[in-house]
Amino acid sequence: MDTEETKYTRVGVIGLGFVGLPLALLLNKKGFHVTGIDVSDAKINSLLKATSYIDEIPNESIKNALDSGRFTVTKNYNVVQSLGAIIICVPTPLTKYKTPDLSYIQDVAYNLYPHLTRGQLVVLESSTFPGTTKEVLKPILEKSNLGVGSDIFLCYSPERIDPGNKDMEVEDVPKVISGVTKSCSLKIKELYSRIFNHTVVVSSTEVAEFCKLLENSFRYINISFINEMALLSDRLNIDLWEVIDAASTKPYGFMPFYPGPGVGGHCIPVDPLYLSWKAKQAGIQTEFIHLADGINSQLTEYLTSQLKKNLSVHNLNNKNILLYGLAYKKDISDYRESPSISIMKELLKMGANVSFHDPFVSKLDIDGQEFQSVELTKDTLQQKDCIVILTDHSAIPLDLIIENSSLIYDTRNITKNYKEKSNIIRLGSGSL
Repeated sequence: MDTEETKYTRVGVIGLGFVGLPLALLLNKKGFHVTGIDVSDAKINSLLKATSYIDEIPNESIKNALDSGRFTVTKNYNVVQSLGAIIICVPTPLTKYKTPDLSYIQDVAYNLYPHLTRGQLVVLESSTFPGTTKEVLKPILEKSNLGVGSDIFLCYSPERIDPGNKDMEVEDVPKVISGVTKSCSLKIKELYSRIFNHTVVVSSTEVAEFCKLLENSFRYINISFINEMALLSDRLNIDLWEVIDAASTKPYGFMPFYPGPGVGGHCIPVDPLYLSWKAKQAGIQTEFIHLADGINSQLTEYLTSQLKKNLSVHNLNNKNILLYGLAYKKDISDYRESPSISIMKELLKMGANVSFHDPFVSKLDIDGQEFQSVELTKDTLQQKDCIVILTDHSAIPLDLIIENSSLIYDTRNITKNYKEKSNIIRLGSGSL
């Protein structure tokens, strides 16, 4: 790092996925020289060809960044020494035992520290449990013989990317920030105030880390709760969707959540279990998270059992079932942790002939078997025993589906205006 000017203009983003790539492009738009670092040859090659692998990011945005002369991508960590700030946006998944997997963060740290130079700012944005920045990242970075808070500056800021949200730009979402020391906090405030329209400085990296887990645990618990209410309403023959609409008229003390086939995405099904794991280390059992995880795990079995009930069969062997929607939320292609995948796997295990249609997902691999999105036609629909609506994409051709399907299982209530149709059952409507 050569000059004070370089320190504030050259930024590296490590991990060019759903969080890192939008951030890198935002930094470029704000006038920074951005170097993207990723271990994936496929991603690097795609970006060098100005081809996006994220639906929400058009090819033109990548081309514009490349044409600016201020955006480069590489696998080589040697470039780190020329950067003023490095932002880490790598995955933090769960292990098969539902415990935190910090291997991506640790790999980055071990690759990063040999190239660090005095005065650099390092920011972790990956969702993780309280203490990760200080207890996991800091000791590895200090193998560089550079002290955090004096020689280099280490901070945490939870990402708040909302895939598919067209109403709010990334820079408009308030950004929670904190540093390991006060001097670190000053450095991230200085940088992030140039990127985001509103920053929220908190007292410690643990608070910032906990903040993200609290946000997503809140959603996880409430979505799981309302899914449990859907199971109850089906048993009581009461339309929960109408109940929610009625409760939503209260001007205080109520926030509507809506049932569905489960909880998906890269954060909500994962982050609460990071918090639960940390709680166990402190000798605390997070009962609400445990219960929410249990409810979420039951949904696949419940939905498949309702399919058997409404098809009047004891098993689904050789039944032709079409799933509409694999993405975990509407109008995006991201199916990470999507409940649709769990449901599809279970139906296949039960011997059903399963196909899918998703306007944003062209193909899917399940246990080595490739499935292609089928075209929704009159003939295709009429050949199916049941159509299961799992994602409420805006482009869903409802009239075509309703007019040509013998049975429709709607888990998202998008057929609410067709209540008179006898071939429709809706999760949580009391009609099951």
